[in-house]
This record gives sequence, C-alpha cells and structure tokens, in this order.
Amino acid sequence: MAILLQAKDRLLSRLKSLTKIQRFNHTLEPQMCREMCSDSFNQEVDVSNWKTVDSRNFGITRAMIPQPSWVVLKILKSQGFQAYLVGGCVRDLLLRRVPKDFDVITTANLKQIRRQFHRSEIIGRRFPICRVHIKGSVIEVSSFETVAKHGEGKETILLSQMPYGCDEIDLVRWRNSIHRDFTINSLFFDPFLNKIYDYANGISDLRCLKLRTLIPAYLSFTEDCARILRGLRIAARLGLSFCKDIDTAMHSLSSSIERLDKSRIMMELNYMLSYGAAESSICLLRRYNLLKILLPFHAAYLDQQAGKITAENPMMLMRLFFNLDKLVSCDRPSDYTLWVGLLSFHQALVSDPQDAFVVWVFASVLYHGKWKEGVKFARDRAKEPVKFVPEISGFSEIESDEQLAVKVTELALSVQDCVNDLTKASSGCVFVSKKIERNVQQIFDVLVNSIESYNSGKRSHIIDYDMLGKGNLVETRFVLGKIILKTISGGLVAGEEEMPEVLHEDSVENYLAKKNRKRGLQPSSAELKLKTAKKCKWTEKFSSINHELSMNKEDVVPKEEVEEIHKAVKNCQLPDEELKVRTTEKHKWIENSCHFDQELSINEEVVPKEGSQQLGEETQKAAKTCQSSEEEI
Repeated sequence: MAILLQAKDRLLSRLKSLTKIQRFNHTLEPQMCREMCSDSFNQEVDVSNWKTVDSRNFGITRAMIPQPSWVVLKILKSQGFQAYLVGGCVRDLLLRRVPKDFDVITTANLKQIRRQFHRSEIIGRRFPICRVHIKGSVIEVSSFETVAKHGEGKETILLSQMPYGCDEIDLVRWRNSIHRDFTINSLFFDPFLNKIYDYANGISDLRCLKLRTLIPAYLSFTEDCARILRGLRIAARLGLSFCKDIDTAMHSLSSSIERLDKSRIMMELNYMLSYGAAESSICLLRRYNLLKILLPFHAAYLDQQAGKITAENPMMLMRLFFNLDKLVSCDRPSDYTLWVGLLSFHQALVSDPQDAFVVWVFASVLYHGKWKEGVKFARDRAKEPVKFVPEISGFSEIESDEQLAVKVTELALSVQDCVNDLTKASSGCVFVSKKIERNVQQIFDVLVNSIESYNSGKRSHIIDYDMLGKGNLVETRFVLGKIILKTISGGLVAGEEEMPEVLHEDSVENYLAKKNRKRGLQPSSAELKLKTAKKCKWTEKFSSINHELSMNKEDVVPKEEVEEIHKAVKNCQLPDEELKVRTTEKHKWIENSCHFDQELSINEEVVPKEGSQQLGEETQKAAKTCQSSEEEI
C-alpha cells in the first residue's frame, strides 16, 4: 500500500511539473513540452522577445484616450501607482481602429483602487476586477496583484537572475502578459511615457494579421473554453488568420463551450453580432461546428443552402446580417434585442414562408412606426419580385388593408413563437434567458395588438445610436425594419441615403485603409514599389520644366501665359467646345505651376521669395476659374 502511495505521489509531482513547463515555456510546441520534465521550475527570464516601442511611431497619442479612462489613469498615477492601458484597446489603437473599451491595469491592489474612486465596486471570483463609474462610463480596472496571487507557486523567478537593464516592474508586466489569452492582447501602453511594452511578439503578430496563443492552444482553451469564442470574435472583426495550433484545438474542443454559463455565452455572442462583424462571425462559428451547438436551426439552414447559393439566389440570413454590419460598429453597437429579433424573424420565414408583400408591410410598419404610412410605403415600393428561397413564397399585392393586417399579425405571432423556441433545450445550448425573451417579444407586440391603430414612430430617419445601444424599443423597431427593407429591396431604403460612418479624427487613416482593403500596420512591398514608380514618372514628366527653371531663374512663368489665364478668367461665355479646350489647357498649366511651387519650397535658390508668392496667388486664381468654368460646362 505504501509503495502505491509513493508511486501516486511521484506521478502527481511529475504531472504538476509538466503543467508548469507548458504554462511558462509558451514558445515551445506541445510535443516538446511533453518531452521535458523537471521537479522544479527555476530558470532565467528570456528577454529576447521583449520590446519597448514609442507609441508615437504608430500615430498613437494621448488625445485618442477617452476622458473617463484618462481620468482613472491620472488619479492612479498621482497616488504613486503605475497604471497602463492593456489588452484589446492597445491592439485596436495599433490597427487604427476604434476600441470597444479601454481597460486599465495598475500596481495598486483592488482595495486601494476602490478607495480612490467613490463610485466603484469589486466584481468577479476567479479574476476579480474593480469597476469604476466615472463621467457616465464604466472603466474596468484590474490589478497586477490578482494574477500574481493566482499564479503563486507556479514559477520561481529570482530577481538576481533578471538580465541587465530589466527592473522589477518589467518582471511584473511580463508575468501578467504570459497569463493572457492571445499575444495581440498582451500589450501594455503607458500614455505618460508614450511607450508600448511587448513581451510576446504581439506587434509582429498584428503585422502578419495572425492570432496566436501565449501557451499551447489546446492547454489555453482547456483552461478557459471561453477563449474559443473570444478568438473567433477577434478574428472575425479584425480579419485575422489562425495558426495551425489554434485551428486544431478549436476543432477538438468546440463542444467544451456547452459547459459555459449561459450569461457568458450570451455576452460573447453579443460582442460578435452587435459590433459590426456579425456576418463573418456566423461563418466562423459554422466552420468550427459551434453554430450547431448554439443555433442548430440556423446551422441546418446554412448547410442546406450551401450548395444553392448564386447571385440570383443569395442566402437571406447572411444578407440580413450583412446589412446589420453596415449600420453598427464598435463605437456604435446595438443591443442584443436587435440580432435576437433578426434570428427569430428569419426562423419564422423558414418555418412558414410568407408572401413578399406581407414581409414588405411587416418591415415598413416597423420602420415608419405607423400602420397607414407603412402600408402606403409598401404599396408604392414593393414592385419587384423578392428572390429568397425558401423564405419567400411569392408576390401578390393584397388589396384589402384588413386582410393585410391579419397576415402581418400572424407573421408577428410566429416571430414571437420563434423567440420562445430559443429558450428551450431543443434549440441547442440555451443562452437566451426568459428576461431576454420578454424584451425581444415586446418589439413585435405593436404588430399583434391593435395593429391598424399603431402610430408611435420616430420623427426622423436618423439612427440614435445611444438609444439603440440601450435597447430602446422604438429605436430597435426602426433599425430592425430598416435592415429587413434593405434586404428585400436589395439596397438602400427608398428615399434614404446611406449614413456615412462617424469617424474620429484619429481614425481617418483607418477609414481609407478599409476602403482600399489595407489592414496591416505598414504598407506592403508591392505598394511601396507602386508609389516609387509613380514618383519616377512625375520626375521624368517635369524634368524638362526644371531644366528651364535652372536656365532662367527670374522668369518662372512666361508673361504671355499669365495674360492668357487672365483673359480666360474674364471671358466665361465661350462656346462649349472651345471652353472645354481652354479648361483642359488650364488644368495642365495648374499641374505644372503646382509642381513649380513645390520645387521652389524645396530649393529657395531657384526663384526669389516674392516671385514664388506671386506664382502661388496666380495658381489659386486659375484654379478657382477652372472650377467655375467646369460648372458652367
């Protein structure tokens, strides 16, 4: 018996040491970790991957930090604590995206944090944090001490072993970073020193648009299976690719998410579907067999329709979420009621296909908030056939408003029943609570109770994102109707213009990058070559002009050409053909003049300063003349 106990103790000791090695030798492959065993973990810190970069090199400044987060950072700093922005906000700032939130981490413990802020509370059990309510926002503040206590006894790093140039706070940050989920989320930003600390090649992974765990993916997802959903969410929003390690682990451990609390699943799904990446999130959930667990009805629908997708017959479910993504984003999210309502609406159509005109009226009444106006809008616009199979059964304009009201009410009741189905075990992994069910069903109550007297819509057709994010029923009905109308009409709602995305000053580059599909931190070599080639063409084009400038420094532009420009300014009533020719000639002259002005600013010896200013004034006058002439044309 004693021999058996000794053998058992040895086995447990070796298993513990194996776990330690896997946890902290995160750069090793799983099979290498299994080969390495030791009874103690005591080694020098590898700083070869440690990097400290200037945030200003990436265009990141303090002005990009919202006021509530900045106040929290300053208060902690003023009390002698170290405070940093950490996690996803640093990642998004590097990618020139608007962060979902700004999380703070500090050397203060949780009780010290709570003492600094009057409106704050400590929440959480395994990894508690302090939620600070300030200036109408909630800032999540964590402590380095929390992770240090959780990992106490798992590693033995002696301060005497730290390399030259590293201090104790470096070790604290590194220790915290290796306990995080992904390398791109392990970055620390000190806005007071304008420094970003990278201990796991997170910036390099961002450049490659790669998602990688800090420890072997299988072990990471086993520790916390919610990381699977989080990884899918991040990849869907940022367009990241998975390393082979993560891909294999996700396929193997996908069923483990059933052990998660339903509120946690709901939170992760809401982050996926309410922040502008719903369509890509649905695709990734389906790829890793998670959609069958979470939404089996819709997973079966997608499997059935997969081989039938054509330009003429798109999948309605994906078009609904595509149009949802066009209206919401990280800084303008919706409430969960919107996407739960869309799922229920689509399930109702698949279960009982409807006439296209009934769907038009259903969506139009939600959009306008008035029965009569909604019906009139649908009768005026619903002319073209809607090609969604099996959701739409056909098209037949119903003449009687009373009969139409009955059809729309039946569809609304069917949608409410589908909301109820999401709360049952037969619908898969249940994550929709009874409270959520009641909130979503209230959206459609106006189409069930006295629909013909419904008259309580919005005054304008502009989305109030503050009310939408709070789940306001009127705003949610309006946006839900807008999405359905855009889906069945194949584009913009008639009479509406697409609202441009609201951009912060610091996200203009990101907006341009989205339009050009450039998502890296720096331009590719192909793009640099293209820019160089264009620059060479411009240089060759104006080389002869530069030669003339060097020959005659005083007469930059011939007097005759200037007089011709002044004549063109005075004479704007020329025949159309001659005016077009004159306009083309002026454009050429302006391009040359603009180049002259640029060359003069670089080399002041070419033309005197007074001549340069006079040339700039003439160029601006000529440009205004060309603009007015083009309008007349």
